[in-house]
Amino acid sequence: MNSIQQELSKTTYPGRGILIGKSEDGKNAVIAYFIMGRSENSRNRVFVEENGVIKTQPFDPSKMKDPSLIIYSPLRVYQNATIVTNGDQTDTIYQAIQQKDRQLYDAISYPQTLRAFEKALRTRSFEPDAPNYTPRISGLAYLKPKKKKKKTEELSFHFALSIVKSNHGDPSSCVRFTYTYDQPLAGEGYLIHTYNGDGDPLPSFTGEPACVALETISGRSRKKSGMHWIRIIEFPFSCERLICERARWKTASSTQIPDTHPQKRSMTNEGTHTQIWL
Repeated sequence: MNSIQQELSKTTYPGRGILIGKSEDGKNAVIAYFIMGRSENSRNRVFVEENGVIKTQPFDPSKMKDPSLIIYSPLRVYQNATIVTNGDQTDTIYQAIQQKDRQLYDAISYPQTLRAFEKALRTRSFEPDAPNYTPRISGLAYLKPKKKKKKTEELSFHFALSIVKSNHGDPSSCVRFTYTYDQPLAGEGYLIHTYNGDGDPLPSFTGEPACVALETISGRSRKKSGMHWIRIIEFPFSCERLICERARWKTASSTQIPDTHPQKRSMTNEGTHTQIWL
């Protein structure tokens, strides 16, 4: 099993990516998201947190050219479900789960949440950024609440990863893949990203999500990754109410945006600009 650094080193330009799994000690669900940008418009954005919702916003509004594909909420939480995506399909999925929940008498279950997740994504296609036709990648993490009568019962954890992309770069055909994971093993995460490397047009991600070791980003033994791209959100299995744990930013080098900016840390690597929210 590769480390995150080893897996990402296989490609020159992964683009945007999602990682979901279970921490090495088995106590936390781990969710990570990263973005990279090549154009000035893509680089001119930062992550902010507002009322529990993570959003992207322009660092310098005067330089913003086209916000349609770069300004969105990559992460939202609805009850037991955490949604993470690389675009505005976050809101599409959130609304579908919310609508399904309102039709039920009891709390929405994982199978019902997963069906809403897949149904919502069937209404979306790849991004209209010809000639790249960037894939829409999405993740769903679901933690079953602890039963009060059984305080020692371990929480049930399930997650899914999805990719919606053009068929070998042909915009006349759209293909969709969803991968589901029940009771994942401790220390394992699954990583999916938008591109398989640099190019013109950019080649879309192919194959299944990669299984990576999470020992370097869990617990106090967290080590530096060569990519410096992750801020982790951990959901303690021991808590009845799921709480997002704030984690530290990692900085690889100085960039055009000052490190003193409270919402931003970044990395420059061979002409690309990387920002991470974990």
